[in-house]
Amino acid sequence: MARKETITKKNILDAAFEMTREEGFANVTARTLAAKAGCSTQPIFRIYKNMEELGAELFDQVIAYFETYYVNFPKKSDTPFVNLGLAYITFAQESPKLFQLLFDSENRHGKSLYDILNGRNGAVVKEINNARFYRCKNPSALFMKMWIFIHGAACMSLTEDYDLSEEETIALLDQSYHAFMKTL
Repeated sequence: MARKETITKKNILDAAFEMTREEGFANVTARTLAAKAGCSTQPIFRIYKNMEELGAELFDQVIAYFETYYVNFPKKSDTPFVNLGLAYITFAQESPKLFQLLFDSENRHGKSLYDILNGRNGAVVKEINNARFYRCKNPSALFMKMWIFIHGAACMSLTEDYDLSEEETIALLDQSYHAFMKTL
């Protein structure tokens, strides 16, 4: 009779996710992950060919986590890009290590920043269509301007240089949207 596996793929992936959330993916090694999962490195390499394969699967899990985060994030404005921007900035503040993995790292496992942000639910496309509904003549250009601003604010929060309240952030995003609209 074969011995029952006590450490599953889910156990390993969950441990890697928690380590990434707390310490950043750079600190997830086979040994540190094994310690976190309560096993030797053998089950990790029985399930994954190498740490790169585990990293790619973890990356997809973090994308799904962000998508769920955004979908469940309270919508506070009808102005295009404000809710997405607020969710993105808040995600950076609440989960800086996960944000860095997705949006501020060199290895995105073949995915563009746009692909990650747009996700399976089409978050960016919906915002662009919303801007078009409000008679924006070039919503893609407006998205690019807004996104440079939003990404900069989120990255500032990683270094604790962004300290605006939620209300101030909403107002700033709204003002930016209207100011950029005038340039298009």
